[in-house]
Amino acid sequence: MRKWEDNSWSMGDLKIQLPVVQGGMGVGISLHGLASAVAAQGGVGVISATGLDFMKQGRTIAAEIRAAKEKTRGVIGVNIMVALRDFEKLVRESIAAGADIIFAGAGLPLELPGLLPEHCRTKLAPIVSSGKAAKLIAKRWQSRYGYTPDAVVVEGPLAGGHLGFKTEELTDPDCTLESIFKDVQRELEPYGPIPLIAGGGIYYGGDIAKILELGASAAQLGSRFVTTAECDASPEFKEAYIRAKKEDVRLIESPVGLPGRAFRSDFLQAVARDEKRPAFCEFNCLVPCKKTQAPYCIAHALINAYRGNMEEAFVFTGAKGYLAEEILPVSEVFDRLKAEYESGRES
Repeated sequence: MRKWEDNSWSMGDLKIQLPVVQGGMGVGISLHGLASAVAAQGGVGVISATGLDFMKQGRTIAAEIRAAKEKTRGVIGVNIMVALRDFEKLVRESIAAGADIIFAGAGLPLELPGLLPEHCRTKLAPIVSSGKAAKLIAKRWQSRYGYTPDAVVVEGPLAGGHLGFKTEELTDPDCTLESIFKDVQRELEPYGPIPLIAGGGIYYGGDIAKILELGASAAQLGSRFVTTAECDASPEFKEAYIRAKKEDVRLIESPVGLPGRAFRSDFLQAVARDEKRPAFCEFNCLVPCKKTQAPYCIAHALINAYRGNMEEAFVFTGAKGYLAEEILPVSEVFDRLKAEYESGRES
């Protein structure tokens, strides 16, 4: 019988007890509250840096990291979107504050190792959705910096939020997490053993077991942790998950030019009727955002979601977010993941 506790793994000298990486969810969904709770259970807790500067609550990434580390001695990572205009600034601040890992996605972090100070222990983990992207990053890091990724996150088409795929790929039956994972494995083989973390559509412990059998060191879970007591989102945001049904999960087009996955909402229906076009850009936060053509301001929508103003918001979700039924402590979620892993329950 397989045992949950037998799955400890490492990123270099960083030891991690359990094969769980909590997905970094912005705006304001995974801050120090959720990240510290996951880290305390033996997984990797991840703070999302997205949106901290325009939440207007005096939050900074450094303060969030320090607050998380005051609550736990576990592993704390930070998710920073390459598409953010202040990407480099956030990386430097996160490193200075003692982040254990920088997860970088929503773009290719080709120069990320160049931001590491000498003798820094912070690990670097790019997020990719193809073997081609993984190879490009690894090759650049190796040739320019003599640096190999400490881990690589492989995100499949069932993930939530912005997705690194063409819209047609998201409905292609041959485009699966498993196939992309094998592609990344193959492309990274020349660079030595690199821990791979797989995410997108992983919800139950049996899903984790399945991806570990493919050779992953850990699984990334986002939606499963939204409906926890420690999640930093508003009660209204969490309730959207509890109420949702499978048919409420929708693919949408984001102003940043990427497809995304979210729950159906009145706000998104108004967007479809062209009723939410912004008068001006207040934040100038994302490099790819087509501000003059945007059908709505994604920053405003996500801030409203975090605050619980759901009439002017929508909720990003993974493909299986609708499975949530109740709000639980993070510790109870880990207990259930253990039972599901050992029994083989899959979604």
